[in-house]
Amino acid sequence: MATSLPVSRRTAARALVALVVLGLFAPAAVQALVPSDTGTPGTVGLEAGTVEEEANGSTVVAIQGFHFQGQGNQKKPARLVQVRPDGSTDWVYDGSNQDAFWFYDVDPLENGNLLVVGTNPDGTTVAELDRETREPVWTERFDFTDTHDVAMLPNGDLLIANMRNWNESAQRSDDRILVYNRSTDQIDWEWKFRNHYPNSTDGGFSEDWTHVNDVDRIAEDQYLVSPRNFDQAIVVNRSTNEIDYRLGEDGDHDTLHEQHNPDWLVSEDGNPTMLVADSENDRVVEYERRDGEWVEVWEVGTGQLDWPRDADRLPNGNTLITDSLNHRVIEVTPRGEIVWEYYATWGPYDAERIGTGAESNGPTMADQGVSGSYQIYGSAGLIEGTGDTLTFAAAVQNTFAGTVLADPAQGFATTWSGVVPWIRPVWMGSWAFAGAVGGLLVLVGWGVAEAVAARDRIRRGVRRAVREVRTRRGES
Repeated sequence: MATSLPVSRRTAARALVALVVLGLFAPAAVQALVPSDTGTPGTVGLEAGTVEEEANGSTVVAIQGFHFQGQGNQKKPARLVQVRPDGSTDWVYDGSNQDAFWFYDVDPLENGNLLVVGTNPDGTTVAELDRETREPVWTERFDFTDTHDVAMLPNGDLLIANMRNWNESAQRSDDRILVYNRSTDQIDWEWKFRNHYPNSTDGGFSEDWTHVNDVDRIAEDQYLVSPRNFDQAIVVNRSTNEIDYRLGEDGDHDTLHEQHNPDWLVSEDGNPTMLVADSENDRVVEYERRDGEWVEVWEVGTGQLDWPRDADRLPNGNTLITDSLNHRVIEVTPRGEIVWEYYATWGPYDAERIGTGAESNGPTMADQGVSGSYQIYGSAGLIEGTGDTLTFAAAVQNTFAGTVLADPAQGFATTWSGVVPWIRPVWMGSWAFAGAVGGLLVLVGWGVAEAVAARDRIRRGVRRAVREVRTRRGES
């Protein structure tokens, strides 16, 4: 008569854990063999969120893209995307068409085309792109490192923010803004930061001293400039080479903290106004100059936005915000309601509403009778922007809403949704990736548990090995 051999509890536990691991990894394995629609080249992670009403025109978004150790990642490329008023994707332009590993600034031109800034490890490419055909009208290439912003002046010259302009032989920074004459292929004017700031600013010269990420013409011979690492936005006068206005100062993180893309507005009373994506403070803020001092008038999204890098005032009084690490672009009312939302993974940098001009072109908050601090509300909640179904992060947040764990769950969901799009394979869905991460954690836990259970045997083995080594040394 046959008898069955007893199975130890440890063996049964190992078998159970192995089944759990296989179950957690199975969805990812299936999607690796048979990729789903989320892996459609060029369109992954692009979709509408909240659309309360159609936008008054298309929106163009420049998406920075994912890269690793200076190499472009073909699966997570820099992209330009045109979005229809209803939030649907009109077209996608891959950065490889412009030899761009990264996309930064995009400006609508008066002729309907786009001025596009792209970079790669060899330099910067600036192109005028036909918005209908997506073909370049002209292209200029510079050996400038990682240029974020170029603006076109009325005469066709290019106004360039030249960051990381390190002088190796002199061990100094030559970061500057400059005007490049496309007709003569010459630099007609330049303004170097080291001539106007103490060399000790931001801890002293470094290869990325100013990180000047934006420059705009705001008037004849006046340029609004954003030296990010100096925590300030300034207006440089080309005629006098002096700084006419300065908002913020180095290390004053209450005013600005490593900001991006400040915009210049003027109130009906004639007061200069700056609208700024205050990136490290995770907010958008507006300052108005009154009686010779900058006064904070309005802020939105503090603690909700994640590294916003662009904010434009629209003619209707709303603000178009590029919420970079939440991987989306949102249009919010003066009191913070989202009325239009578009998800764009891999770091959107700049967004422009076609037909409203480059940068901001609308009323100040003072002119709208609005002031104070506002929270953002009305998001569609498609946290990762990967499909109409509930994502893993959204499920975690919703599950614990209204409980004592609501705040930790929301914090986890926000962090997860900000980080995961950079590292998740494009063919893998939200839940499959969460399963794979869970499977990996179970495997690590299993390994730790096995090591603890076998600690005496491991200790004896180590001692025995040490004795053998010592014995061999003695014999030699």
